[in-house]
Amino acid sequence: MKDYIEDRATTLATYIIDNNATVRDAAKKYSVSKSTVHKDIVERLPRINLSLAMAVRAILDENKSERHIRGGQATKLKYLAEINIPP
Repeated sequence: MKDYIEDRATTLATYIIDNNATVRDAAKKYSVSKSTVHKDIVERLPRINLSLAMAVRAILDENKSERHIRGGQATKLKYLAEINIPP
């Protein structure tokens, strides 16, 4: 594997851990696609640094379990804004 890919994978993982970030947050921060972040974290990182991969996996699993809640909050805010009611 190329060095820059390994560096990117560890940088993304560190960012996600330090900021409790989502895949979308990391992708936006480092100007790469969500697919790239996911592939780096899920497929490449375990070959590079297993303990780091396990720590990131825990955060990604937590984000996944909370995803439906965040979606509901976003929808609520959207409709409140449409009828001009402050949140």
